[in-house]
Amino acid sequence: MTLLNVLLEVVSFSPWAYGLAGIGAGLATIGAGIGIGNIGRSAMDALARQPEASGDIRSNMIVAAALVEGVALFAVVACLLVIFMK
Repeated sequence: MTLLNVLLEVVSFSPWAYGLAGIGAGLATIGAGIGIGNIGRSAMDALARQPEASGDIRSNMIVAAALVEGVALFAVVACLLVIFMK
């Protein structure tokens, strides 16, 4: 059973699914914003403590932010599938 089938079954059984999917998409984007903000804050703290490691810190920060954005994008797409694929 695929993820889309599971999501569509949830929609057919619950009249609240559209609103909850919208709330879920909003929470995913807010969570991603908070996560990337924490990554940036930690990177700035690390750069202040060890400026000579700026290249390594910057590359690790970009990789971590990309992973957070990927998870948030997946969550938003899943919520949009619930809304539009009925």
